[in-house]
Amino acid sequence: MNENSISGKINRATEKLQAAGIDTPRLDAEVLLAHVLNCRRLSLYVNSAEELSPEKIGRYEALIEKRAEHLPVAYLTGVKEFMGMKFAVTPEILIPRPETEILAQGVIERLLLEFGETLTLADIGTGSGAVAISILKFIENMTAEAVDISGEAIAIAKFNAKKLGVTDRINFTVGDLFAPLEGMTFNVIVSNPPYIPTGDLANLQEEVKNEPQIALNGGEDGLDFYRRIITDAPDFLKPGGFLAVEVGINQADEVKKLIEEDGRLGEVEFWKDLANINRVVAARLQ
Repeated sequence: MNENSISGKINRATEKLQAAGIDTPRLDAEVLLAHVLNCRRLSLYVNSAEELSPEKIGRYEALIEKRAEHLPVAYLTGVKEFMGMKFAVTPEILIPRPETEILAQGVIERLLLEFGETLTLADIGTGSGAVAISILKFIENMTAEAVDISGEAIAIAKFNAKKLGVTDRINFTVGDLFAPLEGMTFNVIVSNPPYIPTGDLANLQEEVKNEPQIALNGGEDGLDFYRRIITDAPDFLKPGGFLAVEVGINQADEVKKLIEEDGRLGEVEFWKDLANINRVVAARLQ
């Protein structure tokens, strides 16, 4: 086999990633080469005997070296798919997860069923903007305010909004949770806040350790941001509006308890992911 062919390079890269302890070595090797060649993965099989140029080999091997150091694939390619759309990502923001689609999908389903007038959305800790932008793409009669404490995240979210054609319906602000939204009210508030307990950060997968700690650290018990959001959200909801937050595994009951202790939000429900895990907690203004 020609070592400089597409198949030869993929095989060699797969071996290197496997030796480095990467969970999906073959898949990652293919995704990264498809990125270098600007083609679909299927094309790698169709053109497996094609010889790569020295320039492309150099780019590919550099990416494989970084992946072997457990830098996430999304940071290497600069994109991550979410809700069928491609979002730009950088090492300054949390990579959108498939389980977060439960949050976006659940909100979309309920808005389509419940509301008819022009709607307003607040996304607290927007990151890449994936949740808010996805909801806007499906709910045309909606505008949104998106907040993040990271200026780098807001810059990427603005780029994604422009690329996906919703810039005219969303406003991005750098700030701490609800601080920039004083005086506003919304039909829906969504958030995927940091929820990993501080003591668990050291035991995360190596890939996750490369993501920004500010987007992961949820305080001693992982619930710091839920306490703040649940305390403030009722003041920013319109009558009948609802709050929906993503939660970590085994956190749903604790977040529900916080909502019940506060007493201003009711009709608490859990939205499950494909593994039947309670992934989102939602509650409506009483």
